[in-house]
Amino acid sequence: MTISEMSPAAPAEREASLLASVPTGLLIGGEWREASDRGTFDVHDPATGQVLATLASATSEDAVAALDAADAAQASWARTAPRVRAEILRRAFDLVTERAEDFALLMTLEMGKPLAEARGEVTYGAEFLRWFSEETVRDYGRYLTTPEGKNKILVQHKPVGPCLLITPWNFPLAMATRKVAPAIAAGCTMVLKPAKLTPLTAQYFAQTMLDAGLPAGVLNVVASSSASGISGPLLADPRLRKVSFTGSTPVGKRLMADAAQNVLRTSMELGGNAPFIVFEDADIDKAVEGAMAAKMRNMGEACTAANRFLVHETVATQFTAKFAAAMGALTTGRGTDPETKVGPLIDGGARDDVHALVSAAVEAGATVVTGGAPVDGAGYFYQPTVLADVPNDAAILGQEVFGPVAPITTFTTEQEAIKLANSTEYGLASYLYSRDFNKLLRVAEQIEFGMVGFNAGVISNAAAPFGGVKQSGLGREGGTEGIAEYTTTQYIGINDPYTQ
Repeated sequence: MTISEMSPAAPAEREASLLASVPTGLLIGGEWREASDRGTFDVHDPATGQVLATLASATSEDAVAALDAADAAQASWARTAPRVRAEILRRAFDLVTERAEDFALLMTLEMGKPLAEARGEVTYGAEFLRWFSEETVRDYGRYLTTPEGKNKILVQHKPVGPCLLITPWNFPLAMATRKVAPAIAAGCTMVLKPAKLTPLTAQYFAQTMLDAGLPAGVLNVVASSSASGISGPLLADPRLRKVSFTGSTPVGKRLMADAAQNVLRTSMELGGNAPFIVFEDADIDKAVEGAMAAKMRNMGEACTAANRFLVHETVATQFTAKFAAAMGALTTGRGTDPETKVGPLIDGGARDDVHALVSAAVEAGATVVTGGAPVDGAGYFYQPTVLADVPNDAAILGQEVFGPVAPITTFTTEQEAIKLANSTEYGLASYLYSRDFNKLLRVAEQIEFGMVGFNAGVISNAAAPFGGVKQSGLGREGGTEGIAEYTTTQYIGINDPYTQ
């Protein structure tokens, strides 16, 4: 029975019951245990600042023990029939779906997002389990004759081996399922390091995977207050064969440098600076609707969030007015309140960083149309904000805002819009609004982004390849490409039996 299936209780009692059901130890070799030095760290509610739970804090010794368990399980797990791995993933999908309300509440408590958004993440995150349960049995190789007809070519895919998976704090469930599911499908064992700000969802998910029948040692979880204490010894260990990281570009670069010492396979989903381009022929109401979705998902704390609004000068006034009205109507508050549309930012430092960018933009000449300040009181809240007339050289246009702030600038021609969109070292998501499909194709060919949304503000999907170019990272997660990140290709040349 899940917590949500129990008799109705007061919200505070339900929260306490759910938190009490979450494992607080380290998952190593199928068992939950304390840290080797009995160290701990606290997890806080960003809406109140209060402590939610105290977890074991893994040490470097614990990290190596987790890799010991993954390495010990690797050979037998790789030989496990694809159908067996697929059925485990399917059972996990069913269990996560059954426990949806528990997962949603847990994410709201530790990350701050409104419950409605958290429920959406459960649906999205669970789909990676279902998608890769189906892909597990379709990881095809090939068999063919060489062009000159003298030999046969046999190509097979093999699991890359033990993996280190490092997930961020902003999507605690989906970022775990997006990495764990393809690794399981490919036959890899794992050490999962969740973000220290939001580890509770990963802990609950790991227990759900055990409940689904995942063998001991295949998935190991080492939450810790020290990220480098986990990644350092593992990246130096020759038994580790892959690292998958979602987070900031500076951290990703350091991990890539460390991974190079053992020539590890790397998947890096790093920073973003998504342009949201509104052309003169766009349906403005639909563009505003898409802008709200692209900007305000997760309070703007998403690498795919629209970060720069590039609006044609002939429709800028109309778009700005409607967009600001929609942003200004949003209600901030604790995510458990049904009226809340915008939860808190993850911590005080994040809120201060957002306000510093807004203040600098205003000093540079931008106009605050709505919002523009922190919300007084407990928690780390910031007003939904729209800035107009933002100079093209303003700092807020050059880096991720990671908050509910929308800076608007204008353009005159299609080529100018493309140039502005590409004027960043990042290249993850982008959004185009126009009624002209030919314009979509022209612009998509020229902008340097791994993903393009055309008249769509939300484009992430388990069946689609998620990833970017330039300093937004390497590799793809999801889609048919997702499982390839966890496999190696082996070619076997066979003498043609008819030539013997």
